[in-house]
Amino acid sequence: MASLRPPPRSTSLRLRVSAPAEPPLTGHLPLTDAPGVPDPIEVTSRYLTRGGRPWFPVSGEFHYTRYPAGEWEEELLKMKAGGVTAVASYVIWIHHEETEGRIRFDGDRDLRRFARLCARHGLDLIPRIGPWSHAEVRNGGLPDWLLTRACTPRTDDPAYLEPVRTWFEAIAGQLSGLDRAHGGPVVAIQIENELYDQPGHLLTLKRMAQAAGLSAPLWTSTAWGGVQLPPGELLPLYGGYPETFWTEADGGWPDTCRKHFFFTHQRDDEGIGADLRPTPVRGADPTDSADSAARFPWVTCELGGGMAVSYHRRPRVEAADVGALGLTKIGCGSVWQGYYMFHGGTNPLGERTTLQESHATGYPNDLPVRTYDFQAPLGEYGQYRPSYDELRLQHLLLADFGSLLAPMESFLPARQPSGQDDRDTLRWAVRASADSGFLFVNNHQPHEELPAHPDTSFTVEFPAGPALTFPSTPVTVPTGAYFCWPLRLDVGGLRLDWATAQPVCTVVDDGDDDGDGDGDGRTVLVLAATEGVPVELALDARTLTSVRAPSGACVTLDDRVLITGLRPGTDALVEVDTADGERVGLLVLDARTARTAYKGVAWGAERLVLCEAGAGVVFDEHARDGQGELRVHGPAGATSFAVLPAPPRPPVVKGAYVRESADGVFTRYRVTGDGREPRPVLRAAEAVLVRAVGPAPEPVTGVRGRASAPADEHYDTTAAEYAITVPDGLPLTGTLLRVHWSGDVARAYVGDTLVADQFHSGRVWDIALDRLPAFALRGEGLRLRVLPRAADARVYVPEGAQGTPSTEGASDAGGAVVAVGRVEWVMTRTWVVGEG
Repeated sequence: MASLRPPPRSTSLRLRVSAPAEPPLTGHLPLTDAPGVPDPIEVTSRYLTRGGRPWFPVSGEFHYTRYPAGEWEEELLKMKAGGVTAVASYVIWIHHEETEGRIRFDGDRDLRRFARLCARHGLDLIPRIGPWSHAEVRNGGLPDWLLTRACTPRTDDPAYLEPVRTWFEAIAGQLSGLDRAHGGPVVAIQIENELYDQPGHLLTLKRMAQAAGLSAPLWTSTAWGGVQLPPGELLPLYGGYPETFWTEADGGWPDTCRKHFFFTHQRDDEGIGADLRPTPVRGADPTDSADSAARFPWVTCELGGGMAVSYHRRPRVEAADVGALGLTKIGCGSVWQGYYMFHGGTNPLGERTTLQESHATGYPNDLPVRTYDFQAPLGEYGQYRPSYDELRLQHLLLADFGSLLAPMESFLPARQPSGQDDRDTLRWAVRASADSGFLFVNNHQPHEELPAHPDTSFTVEFPAGPALTFPSTPVTVPTGAYFCWPLRLDVGGLRLDWATAQPVCTVVDDGDDDGDGDGDGRTVLVLAATEGVPVELALDARTLTSVRAPSGACVTLDDRVLITGLRPGTDALVEVDTADGERVGLLVLDARTARTAYKGVAWGAERLVLCEAGAGVVFDEHARDGQGELRVHGPAGATSFAVLPAPPRPPVVKGAYVRESADGVFTRYRVTGDGREPRPVLRAAEAVLVRAVGPAPEPVTGVRGRASAPADEHYDTTAAEYAITVPDGLPLTGTLLRVHWSGDVARAYVGDTLVADQFHSGRVWDIALDRLPAFALRGEGLRLRVLPRAADARVYVPEGAQGTPSTEGASDAGGAVVAVGRVEWVMTRTWVVGEG
């Protein structure tokens, strides 16, 4: 690793905000909403509007056919609680019509039910209708029977368009009455995917979809890789991933990923899908030209919420990688944060074949047969990941301040990194209007640590109003930090000139906390401290009459009120009386606590809820006959959550006892069991070796000479096999089997049925028991079969993932290690919280 030498000392980094040369274009694109809708969606050249206000959507990909239909609703509520406002999903043709003429929309394929659940909970829907999807699916989603026809797929060949027309009509039937004209959730429809050189065919598909009855205000297309689009017909959408599974095993960290951790105004990513393009079409794309930037806002649909693993390349994505990439894109100018994937899933078992992308169908990558976890913020079984907390923190900001951010242009400092190898120049940008804005800093990237930047301050010059130089005392920007700070932010009539803390959200607190009986209605701006940076709040003295700060904080009175020495936490509340008679609070949470914050409607009002790390909260306004309830998902055993403002009466938790206590300005409720023996969070499981490992399979290469996954027969002959018995009394619902293992590839079976698999990358392997056939599971248990990897296999595994779990393993004759180490039952519980 290169030396982390500190960069040169700097008194102030400078940036000048220029006034926009002209207002954004409006009405210049044939993208219009249905007549008479109450909140019409429009597209300007810089941002989108909804109901006449700037609109900053957040979309997250969730494939309904890769998840049990009975659990869709709760998972959609998790996405909503995570700040997702629109659910994107491929409508995967082969999942619905594996057999020609038998188009299925039953069970886990019920597109209409999925769309109606989105509508029920106020989530927009973006069906990505293909017909070719990719999505790491067999044939990119095209059914096998289609490929046996004498036709040229993904062209205007009439023999191809005929079955596509039937497919589009089937989708339209499912979404009938769910368009915007009928109050439905469909706000956008994506045509095809990653088709880079056939604008005429894309237009044909759009016209066919419209003729079939599909309708949406926005028609979109992926726009990376130098794509050519039919002019004005499709809104170009971009992406960017922190890692890739589709590049070469020995290619290192791709430069196309590295660039996403810099602030830049280049929208395109020529690396996405490059394994399926014969050559890049650089320079041919009107969507990445200066003309395009003047006509289309910067919209994304595939920011990496994680990354899949292929057999030959198995990247590992950390939460900070996802969080830093997302925040950087906002600073670059994104006005729509779209993530792929936001929620993982499991490939269905096909009736005729397995349905994953593989060398067997001519694709350059072998993917696991079952798992499509994608290391997503919400995992294959709905597990909460740290990346979910990282993104939720940003989405809370967008929910309350997105209408301010969306019209703000992105500005870069004159002194920028000299290139992608420059690790010493601080990476920063400003989104700004004429006299206010937000500062964005990213000092994190995967694989290579960036050095800390001591003695740093910033000067931002605005076209209207004086420049701001902040903070008052230079600070160190820590290694790994990424953050957004407000500049001249108006909060209930108070102007916050700057804060060295990131805005999270606002919440109205109508509590009577001083006991005078008349309530103390105030707007509270919640901020998250930047870890390693002292908190400083600078208030415009002209907008306030009095300030009350916690003990230990220092208040300097001048034309600007400066508050320093504030210790972040649930009690770090600065109270301000504004010049126009309002009351405003500034609450600065520490970084860890802020990542447990949720905002939603509970007990008849909008509230901020803090849960415990590793747990999650959903708000269900339709539960309890419309009275609503809050549900806390987390480890079995006791839990707690804190609320601001507190409900009028202590909430009731079904099947549990609740104790109330103060937690700073929050009210905390501690939830314990119902008097029965508490269920442990973890219970040890036992994996019994029943068959020793054989020799590692000889490496086999497939498309482009990339390593192929071992053939099925090896699992029956050379894999080590472990038996796991499910104990009597162990609940299946809410229980995961967590396996710590090493080797090459592992598969889990119940009887002869393949239920789960994983390529080794150093991550634990979770298997949800309630996804498995209960009767056979109780009787036969699970069998884990693990193959070793040959020493000369051309496979990339992350550094540090080669180790063996701390247990006695089995080695083949060549010394390749296979081991199933610690195995445990991980128990979770859902606490149902209703109004007291």
